Amino acid sequence: MANPTFGEKKEGVTYKNRYGVYAVIPDQNHEKIILVQAPNGAWFLPGGEIEEGENHLEALKRELIEELGFTAEIGTYYGQADEYFYSSHRDTYYYNPAYLYEATSYQEIQKPLEDFNHLAWFPIDEAIANLKRGSHKWGIESWKKQHQI
Repeated sequence: MANPTFGEKKEGVTYKNRYGVYAVIPDQNHEKIILVQAPNGAWFLPGGEIEEGENHLEALKRELIEELGFTAEIGTYYGQADEYFYSSHRDTYYYNPAYLYEATSYQEIQKPLEDFNHLAWFPIDEAIANLKRGSHKWGIESWKKQHQI
């Protein structure tokens, strides 16, 4: 089955690969999802770029500490959702395969290392509406299906 794909792949454009791993982190009652707001105002699922030598889970663990100050138990892997987008901030076109996971529980162990993001919990459908990337919306939709929400 083909990966779900979001954004538009333009002809004649060179895309830079940016592999990312992200987590859907619900509250204990499965009523809200935490999102990260970048300094540019866009909302994303927690997670980010996989660095050289890291596997998905190592990258996700590092990103959750950086962005949230959380450790998490990682559950279901929902799959890969591909996204094509242009970053005006970096003046670059990106091909962004996003690997999406569920966090089954989390623990706040420290302050986030990145202090420039804004964190907020949103009701599930509001979280989906706020997200910038289609691949991240797909991750929450996959989580909703799994939990029959």
